[in-house]
Amino acid sequence: MKIGIVGLPNVGKSTLFKALTKNPVEASNYPFCTIDPNVGIVEVPDNRLNKLTELYNSEKTVPAVIEFVDIAGLVKNAHKGEGLGNQFLSHIKEVDAIAHVIRNFHDDNITHVEGRIEPTDDLSTIETELAMADISSLEKMIDKLDKKIKSNDKEASNQKNILDAILKDLGNDKKPNIGGLKQEDQKYAKGLNLLALKPELYIENIDEKTLKDFKPTIPDSIPICAKLEADLTDLSKKDSIDYLNELGIKKTGLDQLIIESYKLLNLITFFTAGPKESHAWTIENDTKAPAAAGKIHTDFERGFIRAEIINWQNLVDEGGETAAKEKGLMKIEGKDYTVKDGDVAYFRFST
Repeated sequence: MKIGIVGLPNVGKSTLFKALTKNPVEASNYPFCTIDPNVGIVEVPDNRLNKLTELYNSEKTVPAVIEFVDIAGLVKNAHKGEGLGNQFLSHIKEVDAIAHVIRNFHDDNITHVEGRIEPTDDLSTIETELAMADISSLEKMIDKLDKKIKSNDKEASNQKNILDAILKDLGNDKKPNIGGLKQEDQKYAKGLNLLALKPELYIENIDEKTLKDFKPTIPDSIPICAKLEADLTDLSKKDSIDYLNELGIKKTGLDQLIIESYKLLNLITFFTAGPKESHAWTIENDTKAPAAAGKIHTDFERGFIRAEIINWQNLVDEGGETAAKEKGLMKIEGKDYTVKDGDVAYFRFST
């Protein structure tokens, strides 16, 4: 899973990135400090995986991961060349989702590029810049399709209709809706990697003192204090937990972001476990067993025979496979089985 982090300069993007990835980056009070994209891989904390590692005394533990991409801050009229322009948006064309970081904290030592704290206006500025980047891309695509249409290319004509509809929505400040398209047309639209078609998360970077009583300015936003998250990276795990408890905070910003990312992208986690390795695998909800096996290796999907499935909690509670099988808790499932969140799977396949 890849998530692109976008926002205005000096909203705390780089501070948040540093906290999430524990990866030192420039985070000074200077617009456009982040020029080259920062990329960091984050392990997804999952106590279920830890329990399976303990159960099997696994030699190796492999968690699921998220890749975060932090790009240079955008400003109003970046598409016209203001600030550093919008060329850095090319770095997040391939991400699965976009996380907007919106400033909702006050600090006289950290200047706001517009000289005021207005989260709604800031979000509108960024969304406009993303839309303008897409409009530019679409216009270039349409020019190429027009040349194909002149040579009676019917597929090009259908593709142009799709692009025209998306372009019209963007021109009217609307989010494009491709839900009504045929399945193959939806696939084509998604393959364009347009920013406007990517799922979005909204993070309001707030003051530590407002965390407990925070009321979101942006609907469904995730409240995160990037400064607090950065401070936590300097503490031991125990000290971090103690500090959060003192503040009355149950989950770190990273935990919240991961939970919401999985919900947004309709993802779940299944496991494979044994003495050699306990491994967490991320798949889309409603994935059938052969496709889930294919996440491990394509040969597993091609030669899929059956899967032995047990819920992780049942496996841990019974102390292992033998007792779980005796109680009938491990099921034999075929190609039509839909893998569930928390399943531990043992795949049988032919070579």
